[in-house]
Amino acid sequence: MKKDGVAQRFTATTGIFLVTFSELNIDSDLVEALATAQIVEPFPIQTQTIPLALDGQDIIGQAKTGTGKTFGFGLPLIQRLGIDPEHGVQALIVVPTRELAVQVTQDLELAAKNRSTTIVPIYGGKAYEGQIDQLKAGAQIVVGTPGRLLDLANQRVLNLGNVREMVLDEADKMLDLGFLSDIEKLFARTPTTRHTMLFSATMPGPIIALARRFMVRPIHIRATDPDETLTQANIEHLVYRAHSLDKDEIISRILQAEGRGKTVIFTRTKRAAAKLVEELDDRGFNTAAVHGDLNQEQRERAMTAFKAGKKDVLIATDVAARGIDVNDVTHVINHTIPDDEKAYVHRVGRTGRAGKTGIAVTFVDWDDLHKWTLINRALEFGQPEPRETYSSSPHLYSDLNIQQGVTGRTKPVPPAARAQRQTTTRRATRSDGTTGNDRSSRRRVQGRESAATAHVGSTTKSSPELGSSSRPAGEHHDGNSATRRRDRTRTRTRGPRPDPQA
Repeated sequence: MKKDGVAQRFTATTGIFLVTFSELNIDSDLVEALATAQIVEPFPIQTQTIPLALDGQDIIGQAKTGTGKTFGFGLPLIQRLGIDPEHGVQALIVVPTRELAVQVTQDLELAAKNRSTTIVPIYGGKAYEGQIDQLKAGAQIVVGTPGRLLDLANQRVLNLGNVREMVLDEADKMLDLGFLSDIEKLFARTPTTRHTMLFSATMPGPIIALARRFMVRPIHIRATDPDETLTQANIEHLVYRAHSLDKDEIISRILQAEGRGKTVIFTRTKRAAAKLVEELDDRGFNTAAVHGDLNQEQRERAMTAFKAGKKDVLIATDVAARGIDVNDVTHVINHTIPDDEKAYVHRVGRTGRAGKTGIAVTFVDWDDLHKWTLINRALEFGQPEPRETYSSSPHLYSDLNIQQGVTGRTKPVPPAARAQRQTTTRRATRSDGTTGNDRSSRRRVQGRESAATAHVGSTTKSSPELGSSSRPAGEHHDGNSATRRRDRTRTRTRGPRPDPQA
């Protein structure tokens, strides 16, 4: 049957219509390129946007992360530029984060691998020289973050005067990060005749105003077929009230659950992320990290290793939440609860992608119960009270399919580390409640204090107050009990003799 002029096949098992990219009039070389990555059937947002975008219609696409927006705008954009586009920037894709810039670039390179089209990512944290060289070499599609794009445009290195296609991806995130004014400046540098597409999970007022100002009669498309309901149904949400000192132990057991694949763990701070990486590495897990204390090259290496399966646990702060596009993530763990429901949705959206199922585990500290109350209410989870959970709780094992007897370590403690821990333990269990280092430090301090007291007493005998407080009567200055010796006046080698009555 046909729907909106497109041949479709109905499947009784899922109750939805299926089409292919070829049936959406995508060029055969692009279809073949996608097929090499087992991408054959488009998602609903792609089905709805691609035909309109190919005709040059301005589009506002609204869909959650992980529903295929990149190919929804990327395929029409590449096809409209032609098989052998002229040198120079003709398409501009603006994204909020470095990680998303890398991900979008990789997706477009996959689709365009049978064409001469060149895609270049432009973002901060990397040297200018390589990016400038690619622009001068004639790259046709630029994917970048607002700050670096505007910087290069101001330097007249990036020429936006010939841009025919412009895309804003994750527009709501760019609003949250304060990029709205930069986006307006970028729009002002492009021709008014350009074809514009805007994609966002939510549509706050400023984004709608932006669309009205810079787009021409846009059509608003909202992906309703797997949208929120199916996305939530694909993810099992487990919420535990956990003690901060037991979280690492709980996580170690979750990472040994049956069927556990690639896992993303989100922390609130970069310090917590670095600490958790060290802890899990020590326990024998294969981890990588993405957070603000790492330079861009380190972050990219971590993401590459995670995608390739060399590392199966990625620990990240929210800086990476929108740039992790890996279809086989089975678990997301919120080491600390997100601040609001939007951050929660973006975090857990790393799993349950491309129609697959996933598990999201969230730890709620006692002090953060109010945050969970707001998230639960906004997302209508119906879980007002997180279940109190410890690493030994039976329901933890049954909820996550963890075998009984699993411990929080996959490899034995090295002998050197064991000896160090034993030494530390002995120091920590002195009868007086102090460690050996503490006692040594105390003896050194007391020794310095005794020497200072003796010195003060020997140089200020003429002062009754200082003389009486520097040492008890009947003791020598070295602390030994003896008959009190007559105080001797110190002989000065230079200067007038002080007057005792002064």
